[in-house]
Amino acid sequence: MSMKEQILSPLDGRYAPQLTALAESCGPSAFATARVRAEAAWLLVLESLHLPGCKPFSAKERAVLTRLPELSESDLQILSDIETKGYKGRPATNHDVKAVEYFVADKLGAVRANWVHFALTSEDINSAAYAQILSDALSQALLPTLENLRKELAARARKYARGVMLSRTHGQPAVPTTFGREMKVFETRLARQITQLKKQEISCKAGGAIGAYNAHTAAFSSVNWPRAARAWVAALNKGRKNKIFLCPLSTQVDNRDSYAELFDTLRRINVILLGLSQDMWRYISAGLVAQKAVAGEVGSSTMPQKVNPIDFENAEGNLGLANALLTFMSEKLPMSRLQRDLSDSTVLRNIAVALGHCLLAYKSLLKGLAKTAFDARAAKQELRVHPEVLAEAYQTILRAAGVPQAYEKIKTLTRGQRVTEADLKQFAAALHIDKTTTQKLLALTAENYVGLAAQQAGGKK
Repeated sequence: MSMKEQILSPLDGRYAPQLTALAESCGPSAFATARVRAEAAWLLVLESLHLPGCKPFSAKERAVLTRLPELSESDLQILSDIETKGYKGRPATNHDVKAVEYFVADKLGAVRANWVHFALTSEDINSAAYAQILSDALSQALLPTLENLRKELAARARKYARGVMLSRTHGQPAVPTTFGREMKVFETRLARQITQLKKQEISCKAGGAIGAYNAHTAAFSSVNWPRAARAWVAALNKGRKNKIFLCPLSTQVDNRDSYAELFDTLRRINVILLGLSQDMWRYISAGLVAQKAVAGEVGSSTMPQKVNPIDFENAEGNLGLANALLTFMSEKLPMSRLQRDLSDSTVLRNIAVALGHCLLAYKSLLKGLAKTAFDARAAKQELRVHPEVLAEAYQTILRAAGVPQAYEKIKTLTRGQRVTEADLKQFAAALHIDKTTTQKLLALTAENYVGLAAQQAGGKK
């Protein structure tokens, strides 16, 4: 890519190589292809209705319809010319969907021209096209990457299931946990949202100018047009993992509640991953997670020793950008004044931008995780200087043994105090309690007070 090429978004410049799968599924070419596919599918539905004047397609015409969605660079240029410059003696349409109609009509010939885009409004085609590219973006780009991220977290949870470390609540030393368990928390949360994302269906609409099939019934009142529209959607669904469904009732535009559902699920995923990014940053900062130095890489232009957590910082920034866009779109797109206004059009064109920031963040997290390892030795060293974290265990065991004011006694010994392991053992030995309880207290260490953390992380009992 030339440095002089005019690009506004880093998604199309600096980060483009990482977003190829997304560009192929919901970029401008994919959107144009989806529109053409929708027009071709509608023609086949019309043929199946045996409408007067709509003769069965010849083998040649059927072959053209089958090949239509396979747009070449030349086809894409023709589409652009029809809209912006004019083509074959026609003036420029200055209307992208009308350009698609003329493109399809030109491919089939004048005999079929009246049936291309028959009884449809632009939003019938647009909603079908957006539904297709959203479905493809999910199944071909976002979900595979999220699954890889979930698997990476699950693998780290198992690997470090017994990697004991100090947990912190309110930023203060709390009780021991394991690094594997903390990774499993994020994996479990992510897995639930991925399950919802896999089930997500995307709506589209039919029905013409206001969704009431006015033109359809005026031309052919005996046809069950809603059934025909469902057949159209079924044709578009072939081979899809995330299905498209026909909005049962709409204005000129699709209600797009399903868009909001999708964007809100992505937003929840991003919030979970923001937490992961920030926690990993803190673990690295505290020296509990080590980063691998990559040969030739520079961490600072002035401090040669630096190995910065740039991938987690990159993820954090992109997740924030994505969520700002997704939140706005969730609130904006389901609303349209009366039966239709055009304020959604420019917003819809930025869906791929929001998804691009999502995908870039997911890949940054994968890259960052691959370059890190839990430092068990450093974690144990930190834990050993905080024996006061056994206070919870002491007061709970003493309560179970029937010792009165157990919490208050441990509080007096530990709160705001610097205590050693020896102080705790001395305290336990001086208690007038049964031998079994005393031995239980004396056997406690910060390293073995981890509860079910290892099992929760997926480690063996």
